[in-house]
Amino acid sequence: MLAQPLPLDGGGALAGVEIAYETYGTLAADRSNVVLVCHALTGDQYVASAHPVTGKSGWWDRMVGPGKPIDTARFHVICPNVIGSCMGSTGPASDGADGAPHAMRFPVITIRDMVRAHVALLDALGIDRLHAVVGGSMGGMQALSLAANWPERAARVLAIATTARHSAQNIAFHEVGRQAIMADPNWAGGNYYGGAAPDAGLAVARMAAHITYLSEDGLTDKFGRSLQDRDAKSFGFDADFQVESYLRYQGSGFTKRFDANSYLYITRAMDYFDLAEEHGGRLAEAFAGATARFCVVSFDSDWLYPTSESRHLVHALNAAGAPVSFVELSAPFGHDSFLLDVPALDRVVAGFLG
Repeated sequence: MLAQPLPLDGGGALAGVEIAYETYGTLAADRSNVVLVCHALTGDQYVASAHPVTGKSGWWDRMVGPGKPIDTARFHVICPNVIGSCMGSTGPASDGADGAPHAMRFPVITIRDMVRAHVALLDALGIDRLHAVVGGSMGGMQALSLAANWPERAARVLAIATTARHSAQNIAFHEVGRQAIMADPNWAGGNYYGGAAPDAGLAVARMAAHITYLSEDGLTDKFGRSLQDRDAKSFGFDADFQVESYLRYQGSGFTKRFDANSYLYITRAMDYFDLAEEHGGRLAEAFAGATARFCVVSFDSDWLYPTSESRHLVHALNAAGAPVSFVELSAPFGHDSFLLDVPALDRVVAGFLG
């Protein structure tokens, strides 16, 4: 638990904040080998260890570990669960001072609030400066926010498949998901704890979002118009097509490990993210005090956070005089490429961390 209330961008402060985190590798005597890994929207602290609910391997197990690109034989890796989430850090499902879940009494938070909690955790652990901060998607937003608002805290910033602000299209997709959750009768204004959860709404939200994480070519190659366990169309509304069955599976599985209110709060935080707006309307100003080296990575099949947005970020870093390298990698997987088998990304990560 953090010793002091956590100030929030929306006003006031959140007291009694708990931060759940996992660590890997040995901390150097001088604390100089710390790599902070920030997770994406539906991720968690289990970056390289089995998930306690699903039993599945860590979400970046291929990237973090001994001899891997983020080599835990060299680095001490810390991966915290963001505030607002549902895997141990304080969020809407956590109990308030009255012993009842916060639910929708939980304050609306921002990416900067999440990072403010990360910094408080680092302070509590006695870590003044990171060897690197690394993140993909929403994790990349956190990495950029750390660099912009606490520029002295990291020597390297690796931002993968991310953006400096959410576009209207990004916000629109999130709003569809939020409305699906809030339209579920079981949502009950957010006060569903102890009863039936709005799993149907959350599953639809996950299905809609999951489409944005993939590429059209990837979906076509994997599923095409193939039918699911049948030889002919049913002329009904069952999952006739393999892609329909896949999305239903993704939605159903998600409800077993995630909280609907957390989905509302975290997507809202992402929608509010705009580094330029936070720093006078000019993105370069966000990095005026930067002391880190930057590496920005995009994927040619990512239409959620396309390469054009990464280039915009790189131009701003150049304007601020920050040392930055940039690479667009080719991969067929869409936005999720940063989580999947892209050997070129492994080489970039290992090379940048040095």
